[in-house]
Amino acid sequence: MSAFIEAASPHVMNTYGRVPMALSHGQGCRLWDINGKSYIDALGGIAVNTLGHNHPKLVPALQEQLSKIIHSCNYYHVPGQEILAAKLVELSGMSNVFFCCTGLEANEAALKLARKYGHDKGIDRPEIVVYEKAFHGRSIATLSATGNTKVQAGFGPLVEGFIRVPQNDIEALKKATAGNKNVTAVFFETIQGEGGVNPMRIEYLQQVRKLCDENDWLLMIDEVQCGMGRTGKWFAHQWAGIVPDVMPLAKGLGSGIPIGAVVAGPKAANIFQPGNHGTTFGGNPLAMRAGIETIRIMEEEGLLSHAAQMGDYFKVALLKAMNDSPVGKAGLKEIRGQGLMIGMELTKPCGELTARCAEKGLLISVTAETVVRMVPPLIITKAEIDEVVAILIPLVIQLLNEKA
Repeated sequence: MSAFIEAASPHVMNTYGRVPMALSHGQGCRLWDINGKSYIDALGGIAVNTLGHNHPKLVPALQEQLSKIIHSCNYYHVPGQEILAAKLVELSGMSNVFFCCTGLEANEAALKLARKYGHDKGIDRPEIVVYEKAFHGRSIATLSATGNTKVQAGFGPLVEGFIRVPQNDIEALKKATAGNKNVTAVFFETIQGEGGVNPMRIEYLQQVRKLCDENDWLLMIDEVQCGMGRTGKWFAHQWAGIVPDVMPLAKGLGSGIPIGAVVAGPKAANIFQPGNHGTTFGGNPLAMRAGIETIRIMEEEGLLSHAAQMGDYFKVALLKAMNDSPVGKAGLKEIRGQGLMIGMELTKPCGELTARCAEKGLLISVTAETVVRMVPPLIITKAEIDEVVAILIPLVIQLLNEKA
């Protein structure tokens, strides 16, 4: 552990179970720590660094923006907001956008939209359907919408007004809402991230869209982690051919610059009026430039199709490497996800892998206790995927042997 880390750690709140390392700089899908050790990045800052590190087209654009204006409050028009909003509307088939700074803020805004939608219809106590194993953030409201009792513990009383249902079970959803006139929205991640990389099935997505239309509910789809090209389409729900009414975004939209957005369709686009919602930093010129340039570069470099192809290659490589070992084959429960959002579920808890992989020069995360999550930059190559697999799988097999 470096002297820098030892000196800094006493003054930072103890909110993260950190690996004892500090990153210094990066290039593409590779990072170096302050001691000069290199790492292959299969985490992408948790699905944030869409274009990798030090991208030759992104960095000069941000430098140019820094030299002009970084922040302008929302008392005034911000031209970049109009440009980025128009692009997100074009890509999503929706109609209006509100900009904020994080996924939590975007999800909080979505919950407020759902409540006001209900109040505007004369519903005094609006209720929102949410899901088991969901994760929408750590504010009191988004924590209440989250389906994880461990992260909720110690923060009660939670916000009321949520109905929780299991994933991919349309009959359970119908039963939980039958005759309830207070329901205003259904809210979920297309692919649950923190919950263990759990995808919604295409037919289920279509069924929920139909149910929302029949009941005049808002369909609100959290694309914070699985959106922005990660699955091979701009937004993961597009694989089902549906369009939501509300879509929170963040993470990969700015390639590392903090940015969040709520994209709304016609049913939700005019719910908020001046004074209903706001933000100081949201929609600032630097963040808007980051979003504009990220999308432009993604289009120029064909990163959607690349993400789909590399995701297929990644899953095949992981499966082969695990099946080549009797221990690996027995210890593998499932490899799931889409594009470059991949979860490899093991039969044993594997939280130790985050630190062990870092020691060997690989950055990954473990979520839901048994799921190795990989959400690398969308520029990752086959050679880099091979490197990830070559480091990861021996460590997985070693851990499975220890826990046998």
